[in-house]
Formats: sequence, structure tokens, C-alpha cells
Amino acid sequence: MDPKDLQLLVTREMPYGKYKGRVIADLPGHYLNWFAREGFPKGEIGRLIQLMQEIDHNGLSPLLEPLRKAHPPKSGTRFPDKPVRPKRFSFD
Repeated sequence: MDPKDLQLLVTREMPYGKYKGRVIADLPGHYLNWFAREGFPKGEIGRLIQLMQEIDHNGLSPLLEPLRKAHPPKSGTRFPDKPVRPKRFSFD
């Protein structure tokens, strides 16, 4: 993986489909998992979706927050389904 790919996750927009215009890092998990089951597109966009699916699946999405702050989205490109909150686990 190229570290520049992480920057692309928070700046590159989905070029087609239901989530066209949404930043790759903001694609919902169910959509990323659909690609994992059905197959990722060819080329750079497929590589980025695959990387984001791995990050999301392993609960590492908060690691992208510093990059988000360094590269604020253009108006209207970031539509998260829900607010990003740190995951907290309690095993009482």
C-alpha cells in the first residue's frame, strides 16, 4: 500500500453509482462489503474501495480523521450516514 492512498481515501469521490460524489472514506460499510462479495472494480478506484473496505472491516476508520482535518471536503461531497464516533467496548 502506498501512503498516498490514505490521502486519496479522504479526497477522491466515488465516480458512479448510488453514492456518486461521495468521498470514498464516507462510503457505508454495507456498500464496501457488497464490493468485497461481488468483486471490486478494476483500476485505482477498485484499489481504493478495497483498501477502505479493509480499514472499515477492521474498525480502523478513525485513523483517517487526521487526514480528513488536513484535507477538508469540498462543499457537498461528504455525506456520512451517521456521525463518526470512537468505538468503546465494555466487557463487564
